[in-house]
Amino acid sequence: MENAGYCVWFVGLPGCGKSSISKSVYMALVEKGVESVYLEMDRMRKKYFPHPKYTKEERDKAYEYFVEDAYREFLKGRFVIMDGTAYRLYMRKKAREKMGNRFAEIYIKCSVDVAMERESKRKNGLVMAGLYKKALDRKLTGKQYPGLGDVIGVDVDFEEDKNCELIIENDHISLDEAVSRVLKFIDLWCFSKKLFFS
Repeated sequence: MENAGYCVWFVGLPGCGKSSISKSVYMALVEKGVESVYLEMDRMRKKYFPHPKYTKEERDKAYEYFVEDAYREFLKGRFVIMDGTAYRLYMRKKAREKMGNRFAEIYIKCSVDVAMERESKRKNGLVMAGLYKKALDRKLTGKQYPGLGDVIGVDVDFEEDKNCELIIENDHISLDEAVSRVLKFIDLWCFSKKLFFS
Protein backbone atom coordinates (compact mmCIF):
# COMPACT_ATOMS: atom_id res chain seq x y z
CA MET A 1 0.00 0.00 0.00
CA GLU A 2 3.06 2.24 0.36
CA ASN A 3 2.99 3.31 -3.29
CA ALA A 4 -0.79 3.23 -3.63
CA GLY A 5 -2.83 6.28 -4.49
CA TYR A 6 -6.04 7.64 -3.03
CA CYS A 7 -9.68 6.99 -3.79
CA VAL A 8 -12.75 9.16 -3.33
CA TRP A 9 -16.21 7.74 -3.96
CA PHE A 10 -19.00 10.23 -4.69
CA VAL A 11 -22.34 8.72 -3.70
CA GLY A 12 -25.93 9.91 -3.47
CA LEU A 13 -29.35 9.81 -5.10
CA PRO A 14 -29.73 9.91 -8.89
CA GLY A 15 -29.95 13.60 -9.73
CA CYS A 16 -28.18 14.79 -6.57
CA GLY A 17 -25.34 16.35 -8.58
CA LYS A 18 -22.59 13.82 -7.87
CA SER A 19 -21.57 13.45 -11.53
CA SER A 20 -21.21 17.18 -12.12
CA ILE A 21 -19.22 17.61 -8.92
CA SER A 22 -17.02 14.53 -9.32
CA LYS A 23 -16.15 15.36 -12.95
CA SER A 24 -15.20 18.91 -11.97
CA VAL A 25 -13.04 17.63 -9.11
CA TYR A 26 -11.35 15.17 -11.46
CA MET A 27 -10.57 17.98 -13.93
CA ALA A 28 -9.14 20.13 -11.11
CA LEU A 29 -6.84 17.30 -10.05
CA VAL A 30 -5.66 16.73 -13.63
CA GLU A 31 -4.98 20.46 -14.07
CA LYS A 32 -2.82 20.37 -10.94
CA GLY A 33 -0.78 17.51 -12.39
CA VAL A 34 -2.22 14.79 -10.14
CA GLU A 35 -2.28 11.43 -11.93
CA SER A 36 -5.97 10.69 -11.74
CA VAL A 37 -8.61 8.40 -13.18
CA TYR A 38 -12.37 8.90 -13.33
CA LEU A 39 -14.65 5.86 -13.07
CA GLU A 40 -18.35 6.40 -13.76
CA MET A 41 -20.65 3.58 -12.72
CA ASP A 42 -23.30 4.36 -15.34
CA ARG A 43 -20.69 3.94 -18.07
CA MET A 44 -18.92 0.95 -16.52
CA ARG A 45 -22.20 -0.94 -16.02
CA LYS A 46 -22.65 -1.05 -19.80
CA LYS A 47 -19.25 -2.74 -20.01
CA TYR A 48 -20.01 -5.22 -17.23
CA PHE A 49 -23.46 -6.12 -18.54
CA PRO A 50 -23.97 -5.29 -22.24
CA HIS A 51 -27.42 -6.90 -22.05
CA PRO A 52 -28.62 -5.96 -18.57
CA LYS A 53 -31.49 -7.64 -16.73
CA TYR A 54 -31.67 -4.98 -14.00
CA THR A 55 -31.84 -7.46 -11.14
CA LYS A 56 -30.55 -6.93 -7.60
CA GLU A 57 -27.96 -9.67 -8.18
CA GLU A 58 -26.72 -7.93 -11.31
CA ARG A 59 -26.47 -4.59 -9.49
CA ASP A 60 -24.50 -6.19 -6.65
CA LYS A 61 -22.13 -7.81 -9.12
CA ALA A 62 -21.68 -4.55 -11.01
CA TYR A 63 -20.61 -2.76 -7.82
CA GLU A 64 -18.24 -5.60 -6.99
CA TYR A 65 -16.57 -5.16 -10.40
CA PHE A 66 -16.60 -1.38 -9.95
CA VAL A 67 -14.68 -1.63 -6.67
CA GLU A 68 -12.17 -4.04 -8.23
CA ASP A 69 -11.55 -1.66 -11.14
CA ALA A 70 -11.00 1.22 -8.72
CA TYR A 71 -8.66 -0.89 -6.60
CA ARG A 72 -6.51 -1.80 -9.60
CA GLU A 73 -6.07 1.89 -10.47
CA PHE A 74 -5.46 2.75 -6.81
CA LEU A 75 -2.60 0.22 -6.62
CA LYS A 76 -0.94 1.98 -9.57
CA GLY A 77 -0.59 5.07 -7.40
CA ARG A 78 -3.38 7.04 -9.03
CA PHE A 79 -5.98 9.29 -7.48
CA VAL A 80 -9.22 7.45 -8.24
CA ILE A 81 -12.53 9.29 -8.52
CA MET A 82 -15.52 6.96 -8.32
CA ASP A 83 -18.96 8.21 -9.36
CA GLY A 84 -21.74 5.80 -8.45
CA THR A 85 -24.91 5.83 -6.34
CA ALA A 86 -23.94 2.79 -4.20
CA TYR A 87 -27.15 2.98 -2.20
CA ARG A 88 -26.23 0.14 0.17
CA LEU A 89 -23.57 0.60 2.84
CA TYR A 90 -21.96 -2.75 2.13
CA MET A 91 -21.12 -1.61 -1.41
CA ARG A 92 -18.95 1.22 -0.09
CA LYS A 93 -17.64 -0.91 2.79
CA LYS A 94 -15.93 -3.23 0.30
CA ALA A 95 -13.95 -0.33 -1.13
CA ARG A 96 -13.07 0.95 2.35
CA GLU A 97 -11.82 -2.50 3.43
CA LYS A 98 -9.54 -2.70 0.40
CA MET A 99 -8.11 0.81 0.50
CA GLY A 100 -8.18 1.63 4.19
CA ASN A 101 -7.39 5.20 5.24
CA ARG A 102 -6.60 6.16 1.64
CA PHE A 103 -10.30 5.83 0.81
CA ALA A 104 -12.93 8.50 1.46
CA GLU A 105 -16.66 8.61 0.89
CA ILE A 106 -18.22 11.89 -0.15
CA TYR A 107 -21.99 11.92 0.18
CA ILE A 108 -23.72 14.41 -2.09
CA LYS A 109 -26.90 14.90 -0.14
CA CYS A 110 -30.10 16.46 -1.38
CA SER A 111 -33.82 15.94 -0.92
CA VAL A 112 -35.70 13.54 -3.16
CA ASP A 113 -37.79 16.47 -4.44
CA VAL A 114 -34.69 18.37 -5.59
CA ALA A 115 -33.15 15.23 -7.09
CA MET A 116 -36.41 14.55 -8.97
CA GLU A 117 -36.52 18.09 -10.35
CA ARG A 118 -32.92 17.91 -11.56
CA GLU A 119 -33.28 14.43 -12.98
CA SER A 120 -36.46 15.38 -14.88
CA LYS A 121 -34.37 17.73 -17.04
CA ARG A 122 -31.89 15.03 -18.00
CA LYS A 123 -32.07 13.62 -21.52
CA ASN A 124 -31.73 9.95 -22.37
CA GLY A 125 -28.10 8.90 -22.24
CA LEU A 126 -26.25 6.50 -19.99
CA VAL A 127 -29.24 6.62 -17.65
CA MET A 128 -32.89 6.44 -18.63
CA ALA A 129 -34.57 9.85 -18.67
CA GLY A 130 -37.50 10.44 -16.33
CA LEU A 131 -36.39 7.81 -13.81
CA TYR A 132 -38.33 9.16 -10.86
CA LYS A 133 -41.49 9.95 -12.81
CA LYS A 134 -41.58 6.45 -14.26
CA ALA A 135 -40.81 4.82 -10.92
CA LEU A 136 -43.60 6.76 -9.21
CA ASP A 137 -46.02 5.89 -12.02
CA ARG A 138 -45.06 2.22 -11.73
CA LYS A 139 -45.66 2.34 -7.99
CA LEU A 140 -49.05 4.00 -8.44
CA THR A 141 -50.41 2.15 -11.47
CA GLY A 142 -48.31 -1.01 -11.77
CA LYS A 143 -47.24 -0.03 -15.29
CA GLN A 144 -43.89 -1.58 -16.22
CA TYR A 145 -41.10 0.28 -17.99
CA PRO A 146 -38.58 -1.97 -19.78
CA GLY A 147 -35.07 -1.39 -18.47
CA LEU A 148 -36.22 0.37 -15.30
CA GLY A 149 -34.87 -1.34 -12.20
CA ASP A 150 -35.39 -0.26 -8.61
CA VAL A 151 -35.05 3.51 -8.37
CA ILE A 152 -33.22 4.81 -5.32
CA GLY A 153 -35.39 7.21 -3.34
CA VAL A 154 -38.63 5.67 -4.63
CA ASP A 155 -38.37 1.88 -4.52
CA VAL A 156 -35.44 1.59 -2.12
CA ASP A 157 -33.83 3.97 0.35
CA PHE A 158 -30.28 5.31 0.21
CA GLU A 159 -28.36 4.06 3.26
CA GLU A 160 -26.40 6.94 4.74
CA ASP A 161 -23.06 6.39 6.43
CA LYS A 162 -22.97 8.73 9.41
CA ASN A 163 -19.18 8.30 9.51
CA CYS A 164 -18.46 9.19 5.89
CA GLU A 165 -15.59 11.61 5.43
CA LEU A 166 -17.55 14.47 3.87
CA ILE A 167 -21.20 15.42 3.33
CA ILE A 168 -22.06 18.10 0.81
CA GLU A 169 -25.58 19.48 1.33
CA ASN A 170 -26.36 20.11 -2.32
CA ASP A 171 -29.94 21.39 -2.35
CA HIS A 172 -29.15 25.08 -2.78
CA ILE A 173 -25.42 25.64 -3.34
CA SER A 174 -23.71 26.27 -6.65
CA LEU A 175 -21.54 23.74 -8.45
CA ASP A 176 -18.49 25.96 -7.88
CA GLU A 177 -19.14 26.05 -4.13
CA ALA A 178 -19.64 22.28 -3.93
CA VAL A 179 -16.44 21.62 -5.87
CA SER A 180 -14.51 24.11 -3.72
CA ARG A 181 -15.59 22.30 -0.55
CA VAL A 182 -14.50 18.95 -1.94
CA LEU A 183 -11.11 20.27 -3.04
CA LYS A 184 -10.49 21.81 0.37
CA PHE A 185 -11.29 18.47 1.96
CA ILE A 186 -8.90 16.66 -0.40
CA ASP A 187 -6.19 19.17 0.38
CA LEU A 188 -6.50 18.60 4.11
CA TRP A 189 -7.00 14.85 3.78
CA CYS A 190 -4.10 13.82 1.58
CA PHE A 191 -2.34 16.84 0.09
CA SER A 192 -1.85 18.91 3.23
CA LYS A 193 1.89 19.30 2.68
CA LYS A 194 1.50 20.33 -0.95
CA LEU A 195 -1.39 22.72 -0.38
CA PHE A 196 -2.71 22.30 -3.90
CA PHE A 197 -6.07 23.91 -3.27
CA SER A 198 -5.69 26.32 -0.35
